[in-house]
Amino acid sequence: MAAPCVGEAFPPLKNDLILRAARGEKTEKVPVWVMRQAGRYLPEFQEVRKEHEFFTVCQTPELACEVTLQPIRRFPLDAAIIFSDILVVPQALGMQVDMVPGKGPTFPEPLETPKDLEKLAKDVNVKEKLSYVYDAITLTRHKLEGKCPLIGFSGAPWTLMSYMIEGGGSTTKAKSKKWLYVYPEASHQLLQLLTDVIVPYLIGQVKAGAQMLQLFESHAGILGHGLFSKFILPYIKQIAKKVKAELPEQYKTVPMVIFAKDAHYALEELSQSGYEVVSLDWTIKPMNARRLAPNVTLQGNLDPCVLYAPEEDIAKYTKEMLKKFGTQRYIANLGHGMYPDMDPEHLAAFIDAVHRYSEEMNQQS
Repeated sequence: MAAPCVGEAFPPLKNDLILRAARGEKTEKVPVWVMRQAGRYLPEFQEVRKEHEFFTVCQTPELACEVTLQPIRRFPLDAAIIFSDILVVPQALGMQVDMVPGKGPTFPEPLETPKDLEKLAKDVNVKEKLSYVYDAITLTRHKLEGKCPLIGFSGAPWTLMSYMIEGGGSTTKAKSKKWLYVYPEASHQLLQLLTDVIVPYLIGQVKAGAQMLQLFESHAGILGHGLFSKFILPYIKQIAKKVKAELPEQYKTVPMVIFAKDAHYALEELSQSGYEVVSLDWTIKPMNARRLAPNVTLQGNLDPCVLYAPEEDIAKYTKEMLKKFGTQRYIANLGHGMYPDMDPEHLAAFIDAVHRYSEEMNQQS
């Protein structure tokens, strides 16, 4: 799979449904994609992983492109999302991250005290350190042949900070939360350092070919409203503002999505944080979200575990969700990502139900 010339024009887009929904324009049906749509639930993804370590796939543009395209070949999805990982940002700062089988991402040397911040790289050349992501995006955009838009993404500062301190997954995030209370100045220093990498990283993704961006604040729910207001909100607002300000004019229409998982207490603030789309987890009532966030497009929020149900039940739950959200200013998705043991045919049932029922609802209205 030879990489096309960087300056080569991208194929014309044939399906802009998700971009129109993100911008609040009228859509004939609801667009749908799902988080972790390229992943272990697909046998073809497992075949790639048998041969290649996780971060090798991320760091090899041809492999990242291949696994990004796998779900697009199988399903009539309305977006592709580049295969990568949020932890490439800590890697760019000089931290080692290993993907340990059965355990997940692991940092052999996590940050323990503010003095450890000195170990992190300063003035990171993002274009150089994360060039493999940009190359994967450009290659994938060509290989998609305009079938659907390509989404780029990054982890958000607090979520990345918590991984860097916890050293991996944690249910309580106690070590990283301790930093917020004991070392507030160092916490802000780290969050700003991450923000200063994320902004050019996202801008670079758009220049490479990403047509939409999502910021994953996956660990928002572990903080209460007070800590959220101090240590999450200022940085995600800063990211949206700076990305939009610094993008060249021809990219100004690229929509941005914020997904702050379990931040049900902050929907109003999230809707006013500079993003066109607010993505919701499955614990949030659609009607509440519409009331608190009336001026943005909403994304979500089917409980991923619905995909374990029989296909006719998946259709029923999807129809109920569509009735609650309505068909406009809306992007259907799961409330989080696919799980490894899910049946691909059940995802197909979800995608079909979204398209079929939303088209029916639009014809009836």
